[in-house]
Amino acid sequence: MRMDSILQLLPELNAAFLETLLMVGISLSAAFFLGLPLGILLYVTDRGLILENSWVRQGAGVVVNLIRSIPFIILLVFLIPFTHFLLGTTIGPVAASVALSVAAIPFYARIVESAARDIDPGVIEAAVATGASPWLIIRDIILPEMTPTLITGLTITAVSLISYSAMAGTIGGGGVGDLAIRYGYYRYDNVIMFTTIILLVLLVQLIQFGGDRFAKRISKKY
Repeated sequence: MRMDSILQLLPELNAAFLETLLMVGISLSAAFFLGLPLGILLYVTDRGLILENSWVRQGAGVVVNLIRSIPFIILLVFLIPFTHFLLGTTIGPVAASVALSVAAIPFYARIVESAARDIDPGVIEAAVATGASPWLIIRDIILPEMTPTLITGLTITAVSLISYSAMAGTIGGGGVGDLAIRYGYYRYDNVIMFTTIILLVLLVQLIQFGGDRFAKRISKKY
């Protein structure tokens, strides 16, 4: 297949690119809104902290470690029944977003927990000594202190999700990965394969550049 054939496939290529953005957008949102509180929970329930609870921490830690230990391609297949139960289908970018979200939430939660551990313990101890409630400490100290790292963590998560979304194409998840499999691999078309690789590389570079710039800008405010 030559350049004229690529031009013919341009509408499909655009659609695949938008499907990749959709998958990454849904799963990244799930990672932020569910992974952020999970990561904070892992931190604040640790020994000697404001909501110490060994049972909660150990239970959440086991679940997080269990999901993170499963290779993503296996997780995709394992979650097919759950995805079908939840959405009534296992095909398409929204269906693929279920497995992507399940993988992204514990991934980002560990980043959040690590960011929280970099906070000076003395700041939290001083807040406890003044009688601040756990919620107040989380809202006014922990979250502001680790905001730049949270943005960097989101960038790392987004880049990882792009590579995961390409794997989702192997089971009909759509996106650029699906296009690469159907035209580049099955039809032995190196031009399409290289085109999809370039698209993914450019997307990763754009996200990395934007995330780094935004994190630096936020860090100057704190």
